[in-house]
Amino acid sequence: MKPTILIIEDNVQNMYMLSYLLTSSGYSVIKAYNGIDGLNLADEKHPEIILVDIQLPDMDGYEICSNLRANGLPENTVVIVVTSHAMGGDREKAIEAGANGYIEKPINPDTFVKQMECIFKA
Repeated sequence: MKPTILIIEDNVQNMYMLSYLLTSSGYSVIKAYNGIDGLNLADEKHPEIILVDIQLPDMDGYEICSNLRANGLPENTVVIVVTSHAMGGDREKAIEAGANGYIEKPINPDTFVKQMECIFKA
């Protein structure tokens, strides 16, 4: 059975694409459109993978990563930042905040699931 994935993404089109790609590949997907809902769902549902956008309306993805790790997220939960906020040093900032990996937008629909799986299995 494939892991459950929580997507924290406020853009409806991006959420649709990520959800579609992941469910088409056999993953169960939980959706949160803001950071607060994402933190609550992570605590409630215990997903194995969490995909986090950086630019969200209520808190940024770095804050979400830090909160997830500080609030008892199991160490084996993989947090991956998926963002168009791709400036020099952003990858490092995401890792320092508690992310395990970083994927830049726009994503490539043909390779996204494999990219995510490589980070998950690392």
